[in-house]
Amino acid sequence: MTDNEYIVEMKHITKRFPGIVANDDVSISIRRGEIFALLGENGAGKSTLMSMLFGMYEPDEGEIWIRGERVKIASPYHATKLNIGMVHQHFKLVQNYTITENIILGIEPQRRLFGLLPAVDVKNSDKKIAELSHKYGLDVDPTKKIEDINVSTQQRVEILKMLYREAEILIFDEPTAVLTPQEIEFLLDIIRELRANGKTIILITHKLEEIKKVADRCAVLCRGKLIDVLDVATTSTKTMANLMVGREVNFVTEKEPADFKDEVLRVEHLVVKNKDGFPVVNDVSFRIRAGEIFSIAGVSGNGQVEVADAIAGLTAVSSGSIKLYGEEISNKSIRYRTEKGISYIPEDRQSFGLVLDFDLANNLSLKEYYKEPFCEKGVLRQKAFDEKGEKLIDRYDIRSGQGIRTIVRSMSGGNQQKAIVAREIELASGLMIFVQPTRGLDIGAIENIHRQILEERDKGRAILLVSLELDEIMQLSDTIGVIYNGELLKIADASELNANQVGEYMMGVRRHDA
Repeated sequence: MTDNEYIVEMKHITKRFPGIVANDDVSISIRRGEIFALLGENGAGKSTLMSMLFGMYEPDEGEIWIRGERVKIASPYHATKLNIGMVHQHFKLVQNYTITENIILGIEPQRRLFGLLPAVDVKNSDKKIAELSHKYGLDVDPTKKIEDINVSTQQRVEILKMLYREAEILIFDEPTAVLTPQEIEFLLDIIRELRANGKTIILITHKLEEIKKVADRCAVLCRGKLIDVLDVATTSTKTMANLMVGREVNFVTEKEPADFKDEVLRVEHLVVKNKDGFPVVNDVSFRIRAGEIFSIAGVSGNGQVEVADAIAGLTAVSSGSIKLYGEEISNKSIRYRTEKGISYIPEDRQSFGLVLDFDLANNLSLKEYYKEPFCEKGVLRQKAFDEKGEKLIDRYDIRSGQGIRTIVRSMSGGNQQKAIVAREIELASGLMIFVQPTRGLDIGAIENIHRQILEERDKGRAILLVSLELDEIMQLSDTIGVIYNGELLKIADASELNANQVGEYMMGVRRHDA
């Protein structure tokens, strides 16, 4: 194959940050019109490599060639001129602007009022964006504000932003990390449609099953180095996983039989209403014993996150009872609940789990900073924060360029998640609430988190697991509750339910058993 049949060539790319080599002599070539996947663990260097292609960083060494010509991509604006677009893992949208205003931002089409005064032509842009969204099956209402649309629609807006700018090379950074299983299938269909329309797709991911469904080839990165470029159709997911993690990966979680002890949590007739006064959790009752993993399965948006938030104290309870070790806590503060023995891994790690502009050491002690040894006579002791930080980085394999001094905002999403899990498990609380604990994590990290959850259960902790991943629910649970439309339709021993039955309850096909 001649060089000019490659639309993108990155040759011997090296990128260093303080304390870390993010990319180490990486060379990849991408063919016009293919779906090319970049596979690797959290922090393997995938996003950094593509950020250089999109002009957000410049390589320290190496060359970038686009359509057979050597280029120096100085900025995202320059990348856009080269018809390169990127959908970032954390969307770059202005919340109180409409969809159209976000898409045309920076390249606003103008018209003249009364033939004199310049004004942004929003009306024509609305029409053009509606046509574009219809052409690619991305149906959105261009007049809606970002703050009023859900995550999957926001992602479609990011895709439309690229298409509006006539991007030919489309980079997707962990595009399914925040989507439900149904939304993931829809997105994969969109990606296939984009390829059918002649686009070249680069997919940054660590989800092997998605690569198998859509990608033509994949490059495997491990700790900044290129391990191999594989033909997806002829490579097993197991081979990909082992190359990505650098060791043999166990796909099945080994689990000891449960040993239930006394009741830790009892929830009775719980009702939670949203800001419009509509019940999103409706008359929910369950209990969790020490040494038990109680999982709530459900399609996203059916009230499962609100149940967890109500127990942790993030959401107000409209009516009903929440008892921890027999004590009513539904009106207690978050700190009171934490000190009584609740750990909480939230769904939205950036908004509720971390202070992004604090360093890693401070984030790892956020729930204990006011106690000894972190605080003595009202004075914070940095040494105690640092010692704890070093210990947890090592114990939980948190990858960070500058160790405990790393600003958390600069870490990969997966390593941010590891930091939260480390902090909450180390509290050694009697009740541990995990909401989407493996969202955005690679297969090696998922394996570790699952092992840690089971270890905590075997130490006698009560565990509430909320997950959209049916495989995760089936692997880890002792007891499964299935939520639909804010109601728990079914509670049963995990051994009594198979994945199909749980799926039927999740979709509301099965109702309460007579």
